[in-house]
Amino acid sequence: MLAKSSSKSTANIIIGVDTHKSTHVAVAIDNHGVRLAELSIPTNPKGYKELEAWSCSLGTVQAFGIEGTGSYGAGLCRTLLAQNHKVIEVTRPNRQLRYRHGKNDSLDAEGAARSVLSGQATALPKGQSGSVEMIRHIKIARNTAVKCRSQAIITLKTLIINAPVELRGILDQIKGKVGLVRHIAAFKTSEISSTLASAKMAMRALAKRWLMLNDEIREHDKTLETLIEAKAPSLLKAHGIATMTIAEMLILIGDEPSRIKSEAALAKLCGVCPIPASSGKTHRFRLNRGGNRQANAALYRVAIVRMRNHEPTLAYVKKRTKDGKSKSEIIRCLKRYIVREIYRHICCPEKAQIAD
Repeated sequence: MLAKSSSKSTANIIIGVDTHKSTHVAVAIDNHGVRLAELSIPTNPKGYKELEAWSCSLGTVQAFGIEGTGSYGAGLCRTLLAQNHKVIEVTRPNRQLRYRHGKNDSLDAEGAARSVLSGQATALPKGQSGSVEMIRHIKIARNTAVKCRSQAIITLKTLIINAPVELRGILDQIKGKVGLVRHIAAFKTSEISSTLASAKMAMRALAKRWLMLNDEIREHDKTLETLIEAKAPSLLKAHGIATMTIAEMLILIGDEPSRIKSEAALAKLCGVCPIPASSGKTHRFRLNRGGNRQANAALYRVAIVRMRNHEPTLAYVKKRTKDGKSKSEIIRCLKRYIVREIYRHICCPEKAQIAD
């Protein structure tokens, strides 16, 4: 534990925190940018309380600027928010400044405080104590189960292709993936004395794993449907927007939708806002490759579904095609409209009910 102080101030102060797995380093500056003090704490409840008490002893805390509020700084962020402190999420320091001035934890913490003071950092952290955090936990478990299930079935099919001829001939006659897996899971294994016996044992293990993961994914789906129906019931009725899409958007927005100031801000978070790329007499916009790519992919899937059987979307596609827009350009426009709809249902549910 380390604490350094150059002077004591009763003015308004800002605390910058550089977060790590085992320790956090905090630096206090006043509203004129003068560095006041430094503190290092362990990452546990006792350390969080010590940081809060130390901060309040220096003056009136305007805000805490914390790096990694969704990872190493999550515990400290929750503690400070519970005590009604203002917390600002700070992005990683500018690499050019790091190159010129060097890097250590104290400098990073001071940089976090100065980014809050200058107004460069303004984002509010996502709340991590509500139903959206529950959805995030369940979705993480589901995603890993889906990956493992895919790996199991791919490996099983590879073993079938390479299996002894007599076994492969029997399995090739079974139609349907689930039926095939259940048939293999029912294999009776014996002592490994031939390649046929070893192939059956390996296939049986993979088939049982697939069935177990399939049941696990179904349980996660039921849990997610229940949580999402309670959190965003109106959005479930929208055409082409399914449970996983809503889960992805809720995780992006967080438990406090008010932190998203406008639909344009949500579009930027999803990477569906155009980026100006004009120069001289050329005025154009380019594709935004930033933002949350999982949310962007979810919006793409909704757009594709609506382009197949959603009458208003089909009419829009027809109109924009006549205007000379390409398919990819039309999809980008559709994703922007979908973001507007999602924003209305999640961030402004009262307006969505009036519109419906």
